[in-house]
Amino acid sequence: MEPKDYTVVKIEGEYAYLRADGDEKEDDVFIAMALLPFGIDVGTRLHYEMLSYTIIE
Repeated sequence: MEPKDYTVVKIEGEYAYLRADGDEKEDDVFIAMALLPFGIDVGTRLHYEMLSYTIIE
């Protein structure tokens, strides 16, 4: 998968919904919080590359 930026749009329990930046037609990604960086919240922007997520400052 190619590098992509996401925004956290919803958190439900141990799962987060991520929306790809700039692509409203694509479905949200549902992912376990354990796979995401510590301290994320709704509105946090993330960069996905090489099977890992990092927070975009």
